Amino acid sequence: MKIYRRIFIAFSAFALSVSCVNEPEVQFAVDTDAIQVGPEGGVRTIKVTSPGNWVASTQQPWITISPANGRGTAECKVIIDSTLKWDEVREGKVFINGDKQSQSFAVSQEGFAYQIVADKTEMNIADYADYGKRSFEITVKANVDFNVRVPDNAINWLKPYKSKLVLDRDARPREVTIRFDWQVNSMPVERIADVVLEPVTPVQMGIQDGVKVVQKAALPIPVGTVQGDSLALLAVNRALGVWTEYDTAERMENWTGVEVWKTKDERNGRVKSAEFAAFTTKEGVPFEIQYLTAMEELYIYGNTNTFLIDKLDCGPYVCMLTQLRKLTIGAYGLTTLHKDFKNLKNLEYLGLESNNFQKIPSVINEDNFPKLTALVINANTRFTVSDLSNDTRENIGGFVEEEGFPVRLLTWEKLDTLRLSANYLQGPLPSDEEMAQILASAGKPVEYWRTSDISIRDSIDVNNRFFEENDIPKVLPETDFFAINLNRLYGELPKWVLYHPKLDYWFPDLLVWSQEGRAKDGTMAGFSNAPTNMNYYYDLYINKKWNPNNITEE
Repeated sequence: MKIYRRIFIAFSAFALSVSCVNEPEVQFAVDTDAIQVGPEGGVRTIKVTSPGNWVASTQQPWITISPANGRGTAECKVIIDSTLKWDEVREGKVFINGDKQSQSFAVSQEGFAYQIVADKTEMNIADYADYGKRSFEITVKANVDFNVRVPDNAINWLKPYKSKLVLDRDARPREVTIRFDWQVNSMPVERIADVVLEPVTPVQMGIQDGVKVVQKAALPIPVGTVQGDSLALLAVNRALGVWTEYDTAERMENWTGVEVWKTKDERNGRVKSAEFAAFTTKEGVPFEIQYLTAMEELYIYGNTNTFLIDKLDCGPYVCMLTQLRKLTIGAYGLTTLHKDFKNLKNLEYLGLESNNFQKIPSVINEDNFPKLTALVINANTRFTVSDLSNDTRENIGGFVEEEGFPVRLLTWEKLDTLRLSANYLQGPLPSDEEMAQILASAGKPVEYWRTSDISIRDSIDVNNRFFEENDIPKVLPETDFFAINLNRLYGELPKWVLYHPKLDYWFPDLLVWSQEGRAKDGTMAGFSNAPTNMNYYYDLYINKKWNPNNITEE
């Protein structure tokens, strides 16, 4: 028992001796004497050690301390705002004041250099994407206005659109977005564009980024082969957005709208004709069409965007098919034809109906298409406008910008079909005298119909002197089908129409005489001398009117 008592007394004495030792005094201190930051600013952490209360302060509005006061040891954040100065160092001080002591440290910040900094300096893009998905964006921080310069080798396939850069904070960079639209790569080689972001005003740049755009090469299509043709058809079908797909489980010759050559030469099995109908596109004819080099007939018709696009060109690729004999690009929404369209010199039939041409494209003329016999360009009206004199809409189509009737088409001697129905052609047809002058100005021999010119099938009385007594110029002498109805034509019908040897083939009551609405000058459409029947004609062409006596047994 005495032993326990002695242990307790010894332990108590030890504890008492320990409790009487003084704790060491906390020294006032700050763990830094200087802070340096870049022009963009930032946050730095410092440690304050104090035996009591302390307060942090600064006279610089661009420096913030948080927390700004405390007791004992604590960490503080020194927040430095981005500067507005150009290449100039600004300095400030932060004071930490304790109960009895104080300490300070310096803050220095560099100024901004001129800079153009892109968030992406290299972009890799695909060779193909659907329309509306061929773009990318980059964000640029800059404190100087700049231009986006695309190299010459890329201006045809890469186009930038820069938002306005608002420099409202002196040297502090501001953000701007650049959208780049790109075109499909039709070639089996990679394309590279080194885009330059260059200041509008020459200055000494601190940082100047560029953007390297690399476009993937297109998959090669073996030209001149059956396999190449099938790949081209699939690609065109995809690019146009045709509503139906080819059944690739079948041979190409069984695909809908496709006819192949059945010959013993190199064309055998390749595409002879192709049809693309019911689709949705906002672009010209796809580039893959150029690979169908054995095709003679091409039919493209039925774009859901026909009336929705203000400007649409057919593009250059269909113009490469110089072997084409028959071409239809209808209800597509075209407003222009590419300058290379004239290369299609083997065309015998051209259909451009139901597009949106304001004028008949100048490329369509006899010199460019010496073999053409059929020209069908009816119904090129974007809107239905009955009275052109009080309608202010633009881009209504229908050849509304033609100054009078397109007389150059009337000198095209080889045409057997000319269809101009349901457009906005206005004014009178050229008179017989005017047509003689027009033919002469076009370098054509001015010839007049004579009794001896009329074929035996359409013969007139050999003693009838009507054609000898009336100089009626030979206009469109080979034309079996001539349709100009539902335009805004007016005035007198000339004799070259009224007595044309093939007038009865033209169904004139429906396809010639019939006009509607008003022209821009307010004149009501309609021919003042339109016949009420064809009796006058059959009185002249006596063998044309049905007559049992004209039927002979072979």
